[in-house]
Amino acid sequence: MSAAELDRAVRLLVGQVVHWQQPRWAAVASAGNVSRADLVHRLVQEIANLAADAEGEPRRVVPRLDNDLALPDQLRVVTADLLAADPGPDAVARAAAEVAATRSAL
Repeated sequence: MSAAELDRAVRLLVGQVVHWQQPRWAAVASAGNVSRADLVHRLVQEIANLAADAEGEPRRVVPRLDNDLALPDQLRVVTADLLAADPGPDAVARAAAEVAATRSAL
């Protein structure tokens, strides 16, 4: 999995959800017993963790904003941070797998 492929996977996920309004974010995801917003926020946190690891920095909690409509932007930002950190292929593959799993669970 390349950085370009991860970027494409994130763009596909963002394209799937960017137009959602609050009721769609609040709906329960098809996999698990959590809202779609919770599922995407978990993905944002996981990618942020991978970026912190790649940078050799401590992991930090990504804030859960009051408005779920910000989640696509948060996902874009943490993905850009990960790719800017020049992660190894394992981190890119793990991020891509998380994106794919989240996308199918929505």
